[in-house]
Amino acid sequence: MAREIIVSPGGKLQGSIRIPGDKSISHRAIMLGAIADGMTDISGFLEAEDTLATLTAFEAMGVKIKRTGKGEVSIYGTGLYGLKAPEAPLYLGNSGTSMRLLSGLLAGQSFDVELSGDRSLSTRPMQRVTDPLGLMGAKIECDVDGTPPIRIYGNQKLTGMTYDLPVASAQVKSALLLAGLYAEGETCINEKGILRDHTERMLEGFDYKINYGQTPDGHRSASLIGGGRLKAQSIVVPGDISSAAFFIVGACIAEGSDLILENVGINPTRDGVIRILKLMGADIQVLRQYQAGGEPVADLHIKYTPLNGITIPEEFVPLAIDEFPAIFIAAAFAEGTTLLRGAAEMRVKESDRIKVMQEGLSTLGVDAEALPDGMIIRGGERDHLIQGGTVDSQGDHRIAMAFAMAGLRAKGKIQIHDCANIDTSFPGFVMLAKEAGLNISEQT
Repeated sequence: MAREIIVSPGGKLQGSIRIPGDKSISHRAIMLGAIADGMTDISGFLEAEDTLATLTAFEAMGVKIKRTGKGEVSIYGTGLYGLKAPEAPLYLGNSGTSMRLLSGLLAGQSFDVELSGDRSLSTRPMQRVTDPLGLMGAKIECDVDGTPPIRIYGNQKLTGMTYDLPVASAQVKSALLLAGLYAEGETCINEKGILRDHTERMLEGFDYKINYGQTPDGHRSASLIGGGRLKAQSIVVPGDISSAAFFIVGACIAEGSDLILENVGINPTRDGVIRILKLMGADIQVLRQYQAGGEPVADLHIKYTPLNGITIPEEFVPLAIDEFPAIFIAAAFAEGTTLLRGAAEMRVKESDRIKVMQEGLSTLGVDAEALPDGMIIRGGERDHLIQGGTVDSQGDHRIAMAFAMAGLRAKGKIQIHDCANIDTSFPGFVMLAKEAGLNISEQT
């Protein structure tokens, strides 16, 4: 269904709000709970289109799953080898995480299965996963151009291997580790850069041994031995820092903002948005830190303060790869120039995020220059207001939410087209943004 968001000028973000559960952790909780021994209880599960696609896929493979309340899920695990062949291809909607991680988990099953997705997902590169899985012995293929659907053939003998990641992709690393559960011997993944470690943390939470090492060039490696068992657990999913990023940026750019975000996951492989904004001068305090299910969690207190443009350190790029649409909005209101390089991965997300963000920023009067692997944004003076206008999000949920926050400092209304996919990661975004102080409405 066509959906548009309209943001009127002004407003500030205040009060204390809670962000929905982390999408990455919610995906993995369903996957590991499904193949564990016993019943896994999840609280804080993100009930969004992407994560529900993962849940539905496992139900189609014979896993009994009960939704006992809002964000409350119980999974009756089948054990490592208890999944059953689905009666039809598994449709995963817009969820690249579901498709890539399931490719690894299903490569060692006894049955054939096909993974498909919506129009956007069907354009995303999958050979970065299927090629190394083939090296482990999987019989797996995608279309000639390397895009979905993915066809996986059962009864293949997998063998562990050592693999140097050619790109900084936590999804590829996770897919290979999940395949390693079914492989003979050791599967060792050598990282490139700093990557999300939710899969390793959660495997350890399910009592599966993970070994860590260091590559000759100083990066981390993670390995496991196949053939073990996973023990069911109770999992508390923290708030998603990728969703929190829009509110963090909104409070940073809107004068008078004073906002607390409760129970946000601050995994050190995901906190790049906080590090980058602090380098720009943001007033962000990390309060009440604690651990939940092996993940660090805290409240974030953000107050408005003027920002300055910076050159973003490339080592922070993998720590904030999903948050750059929001960071670009912050850069538009920072004094001076912000430069991002080393982020070519943004071009193969739900949209070409470099291209679509540059077009939208330019439409609103921001001096933004797209680079092959990043962006140059020349921010205005501290009292600068961008123009109103119409932006096409190209069906990308993160771009739609980023431009919504830009309305806090716009001269006129910002109308954002093609926003239905916000529900893939952040159902209830408009209502929560309005509650926090954004002058926002939607229409279909």
